[in-house]
Amino acid sequence: MKRFSPGVIPTVVVALLLPLLVSLGFWQLSRGAEKTALLASYAERRAAEPMASSELLNSADPAYRRVHLHGQFDAAHSLLLDNSQRNGKVGVELLQPFQDQRTGLWLLVNRGWLPWPDRRVPPQFTTPSEALNIDAWVYVAPGVTFQLHADPVSNTWPQTITAVEPSKLWKTLERDGFTYELRAEPGPASYEADWPVVAMGPEKHLGYAVQWFAMATALLGLYIYLGLHNAKEKHHGNGHESTQHV
Repeated sequence: MKRFSPGVIPTVVVALLLPLLVSLGFWQLSRGAEKTALLASYAERRAAEPMASSELLNSADPAYRRVHLHGQFDAAHSLLLDNSQRNGKVGVELLQPFQDQRTGLWLLVNRGWLPWPDRRVPPQFTTPSEALNIDAWVYVAPGVTFQLHADPVSNTWPQTITAVEPSKLWKTLERDGFTYELRAEPGPASYEADWPVVAMGPEKHLGYAVQWFAMATALLGLYIYLGLHNAKEKHHGNGHESTQHV
């Protein structure tokens, strides 16, 4: 008597889905561990004293390091990062070139979020004309940002963009600039600067991992139940046929 008879099709389905569900669970655990390490690095570097922009250029790993800058904003070439929300309100993030007077280096500084409730009216912002002392930190996006299409090239400023690409800006303006975006800390030149480090925290990844493993467990349990149930039905059927023949 066969004690386990799940059938060919259920076996094929489980053979395909079970490894996929388990691998997705472990992938989420891996992503959660990466986010935990990233947040720890962020917290450590954000607690350190700001470095000068000259030190920033010599840093092999500038992510999340604080920088003290002294210089001026270029108000003529502003960028508005679209599709940004705060507390359920739509808006943009204002990014402007900033030239550090100590080194002459250009940096793309994100001054923060500002509301844009009416798309028929341009977002309202002002730019200080005098030299400023500001503290900012280097933002390096975790993972790769995917775009369906590149932002169109335009000669009209300010420009609305969907992704921050400092290298593209420096090439357009023919300037020698820093590769990464800098996010301004709260101060006189900042708008709303409550920056999330990651869009999804480690606990979310853990929750998704639990879901994938639960689905894998449920699938395996259903497969075992089906195999035992089918074997039992076949055994009863064979026993009934043997009784009729006697």
